[in-house]
Parts: sequence; structure tokens; C-alpha cells
Amino acid sequence: MVTDVSNPENLTFLKYLQTLQAIGLFILPAFIIGYIFDKSSLNYLAFKKNISFYSIFSIAAIMLCSLPVINFLSKLNSDMQFPEFLRQIELWMKDKETAAQQITEAFLKMDSIGMLVFNIFMIGVLPAIGEELIFRGILQRIFTEWTKNIHWGILIAAIMFSGMHMQFYGFLPRFILGALFGYLFYWSGSIWVPILAHFINNTTAVVLYYFYSDRMEDQIDNFGVSKGTYIFLAISILIVAYLLWDFYKKNKKITGEVPGYEL
Repeated sequence: MVTDVSNPENLTFLKYLQTLQAIGLFILPAFIIGYIFDKSSLNYLAFKKNISFYSIFSIAAIMLCSLPVINFLSKLNSDMQFPEFLRQIELWMKDKETAAQQITEAFLKMDSIGMLVFNIFMIGVLPAIGEELIFRGILQRIFTEWTKNIHWGILIAAIMFSGMHMQFYGFLPRFILGALFGYLFYWSGSIWVPILAHFINNTTAVVLYYFYSDRMEDQIDNFGVSKGTYIFLAISILIVAYLLWDFYKKNKKITGEVPGYEL
């Protein structure tokens, strides 16, 4: 009954449930775990290191310029086809993807500024804080300590981050984003950096959908994918690569490791 998103009451309940889930399953447990491990959640979760204006500008530029790359990875992932003997698994994945897409589109239908602000809070703010605290602040640290390798820690946490969404035809772009957030956290030593990057990524989608869903939805999704926009994909790769390298160089001059990581 709840999955009938055409019913406004069901949709309101799902939004309420989504909000509680973000707080109860991600944000609160992260602070509890941080306190258990360190007696200071803010220290363990790397909240105490502030980020500079340069870092804020760099993160915003990286996330906005990466739109064509994310679109390209999404198209690559969605075109994936399984061999015939895995046909039933593929059909199950597509059913899950369709159901998730229906809920996402229902959440993103907004007809007022108030709904836009609430969606930014529900889709932009809460997941950015909660998911980054769990996957970067805790799991990435744990897997890094287990494997004694920061790169394995980042990649395992990114795989779990992408798999958690249960949207298999969006696994690749989410995995890449998870790895990006992981390296941004490692290079900067501040949890505020991946939170900001995650927030910009999610909020950009919400804002674009609010203003342009009726007129430019297809153009936005195909930006960097269609033949006429491949040049923007190439430019996007070059700009993002340069910005990441610059961010890495400037941050590694300050510290060689993320506080709390034993490598």
C-alpha cells in the first residue's frame, strides 16, 4: 500500500520515513560509534578540522564540472546486458530499478518553494551528512585499518556505499562518486569536504529537476552522452582531473595522512 506513490498520503509517509531513516540509521549511530571509539565523536569523525574557502570553491567546481562524466557513466551502466543464463537476475534488477525510479521521481515532483526547500533538506542535507559519516567517517577508516591500505579502504567503502542504494543500473556512477568522496576525505582530513561534495551533488539534481524538469530533463541527462555533447565530456574530464590534482597537491602539503588513520 505504501509503495503506491500516486497517493499523496503514502508519499508524505515515505518522505517522513526517509527523513527518520537518515537520522536514525546513519547520523545518530555514527556519533554513538565515534563516542565509543574515541570518547569524542567530533574528533573521531574528523569534524574539528575546518575547510578553507579555496576547498569550498574547489569542491563546488569539481562536482558541477563532473556532471557530463557522471551522465556518461550512468549511460554506460544502464546499457549493461547480462548473459542469457542470468536473465532472471537481470529482470529482477530492472524491476528494482523501476520501483526505485518511481519513488525518486515522486519525491522530486515539486510545485512550491517550500517543497523545494524540504527536498533539499531530505535529499541534499541529511544523506550528505549521514552517509558520509557512516561510509567515509567510520567504514572507510575501519577497512583501511583492517587492510592496512588506504586505497582498499576507500574502494571497499565505495562499493558498500553504491550497493546500499539497491539501484544496480546506477551502481557504477555511485561507486565512482563514493571513491571520489573517499579520496577527498583522505586528502583533506576533514569530514566536511565529502559532506559538502555529497550535498552539492544531490542538491544540484534537486534544483535542476525543480527548474527544468518540464523543459530540459532529457537534455540534462544526455549532457555529455549524446554525440553533440561529447566535447563537453572531454572538457569535463580534463577540468575535473586538474582540479583534483590541484586539490591533492595543496592538501598534501599540509598533512600526509588523515587524522586517526594508522597506515
